[in-house]
Amino acid sequence: MIPSEEIHQAKILVVDDCEDNLFMQIEILKMAGYSQISSCSDSNEVLDLHIKNAYDLILLDMHMPGINGLEVMARLREVEKDSYLPVLAITGDRGFKIAALEAGARDFLTKPYDMTEFQMRVRNMLEVRLLYKTVAEQGRMQKEMALHDALTGLPNRRLLVDRIEKAMQHASRGHNMMAVMYLDLDGFKAVNDTHGHHAGDELLKMVSDRLLRAIRKEDTVARIGGDEFIAVLSDIAHVDDVIRPASKVLRFLSSPFDIDELAVKVSASIGIAFYPGDGQDVEALISHADKALYDAKRAGKNRYHFSDLPMLLGAVM
Repeated sequence: MIPSEEIHQAKILVVDDCEDNLFMQIEILKMAGYSQISSCSDSNEVLDLHIKNAYDLILLDMHMPGINGLEVMARLREVEKDSYLPVLAITGDRGFKIAALEAGARDFLTKPYDMTEFQMRVRNMLEVRLLYKTVAEQGRMQKEMALHDALTGLPNRRLLVDRIEKAMQHASRGHNMMAVMYLDLDGFKAVNDTHGHHAGDELLKMVSDRLLRAIRKEDTVARIGGDEFIAVLSDIAHVDDVIRPASKVLRFLSSPFDIDELAVKVSASIGIAFYPGDGQDVEALISHADKALYDAKRAGKNRYHFSDLPMLLGAVM
């Protein structure tokens, strides 16, 4: 059930070309305790008003000059394609009832109407509308949770694959490159063993924040498990466009992390692979970056290493 106070805070638009009807409906709504009430006498304005204010209920007179209520609802459906059309159709012509309901109205009120019936239909519609919004929001949050890491809020592997595919497609169209930086933390296990998993979790969250500050806003940082992260760098014109953020990541992570008044120090090893040179699909690209990561660890850690260009570029930091 939706609490009464939430129902009374719902946004309502009253649409009627008759000033007396507008006044009467607004007064009835105010008497019933509703506080966010707007009105409109021009049916051409309804769509723009709804786009701007996202009304929870539109009390719509079917007989309006200009465009009638059926045409208004047809316009509203264009912005509520997968949603609940919050229209209570009002008219003195019973012949409009079926047409209004077929057009998407959720309820119908025939003039002259009883004030008690008016209030009840408004409340019932608002309760259903708000329940619908609650369920939709829960579904959206579940979808977000399914695509993001619960600890850090970063994209998880599932969303990462989609971001890499999009970056590869964009690079292909622009005859450009994109890169994947695969990194894990040097010394993370020691933090967990010495200071406990709470400190380890706090460290991962802080590392996530620093990684986001180290790369461009249009790029992606994902956590794929444990202390492993992947950064997706799009629109790479030259390897220097990867060296800069890779160096920045190493520099940002080298500063101590203040966790529960402890100065915790870690570093990172990074493996870098390029599209299209190192792989034509997501798994191949990640695999090459993963191999380069372990080459960086074997070379002494706290450095980046390229999949196929280490000798050419001097991959050690």
